[in-house]
Amino acid sequence: MLHATELHKTFYAGTPNEIHSLRGVSLSIDQGTFVNIIGTNGSGKSTLLNAIAGVFFVDSGKIELAGHDITRYPEHRRAKLIGRVFQNPFSGTAPSMSIEENIALASRRGKPRGLNWSLNRQLRSEISDRLSLLKMGLEDRLETPIGNLSGGQRQAITLLMATWHKPDLLLLDEHTAALDPRSADQVIRVTDEIIARDRLTALMVTHSMQQAVSLGNRIVMMHQGQIVCDLSGAEKARARPDDLLGRFDAIRRSEQLTPAVAELLRRSYI
Repeated sequence: MLHATELHKTFYAGTPNEIHSLRGVSLSIDQGTFVNIIGTNGSGKSTLLNAIAGVFFVDSGKIELAGHDITRYPEHRRAKLIGRVFQNPFSGTAPSMSIEENIALASRRGKPRGLNWSLNRQLRSEISDRLSLLKMGLEDRLETPIGNLSGGQRQAITLLMATWHKPDLLLLDEHTAALDPRSADQVIRVTDEIIARDRLTALMVTHSMQQAVSLGNRIVMMHQGQIVCDLSGAEKARARPDDLLGRFDAIRRSEQLTPAVAELLRRSYI
């Protein structure tokens, strides 16, 4: 499904601010897999998602998705294959437009747009039905401007819009980080239900170790632009938040040791 091979990305190359954000990252994900990406700030998590989404081109490497080599696809072309939800609940929607108008636009992605034509009775019924699955009462508020909603409600709708056409890949970039705990729990519930129901392939960046161990079927840990740990199957099932925090601590300690000892310590946790 997704194959990222030896991805490298450097920002501000040749300047005092040079940052090596991706250092030879390779990642393959089978169809229907839900992967959680964790790591410290600056580890390359969001850079990896941006590279896959086409926000920028990688310096070298290859990205294949659903049989397409998308390495040099511009972002708008990749959007036909990829759905994305950002950290900010106010990204990806038009606040002055109603709930149904925002969703209608998402339903017409890649097609000629015209709200008067697209908001017909059948589409309104479908929008209402899908909103009811969110269990937030939004199906009764179709004409409410989306800017009047809470962050959690808005993020749930953004998720619905991003998955309306069942994309080949869903990217979630800390999409609950800006929400209060109760709203975050609601959005995580909706996320898990949609991914499971539609059997989506998903990459989710999160700082929550609890989310990482309780959701999905794989955990990828990044550090300094590299993948340093990849848990799936029984290892993923056994993982606990404290286990992941222990791995982070081991990596931090290894940076203060000689390369040989650091490698030995890293292997003991992997």
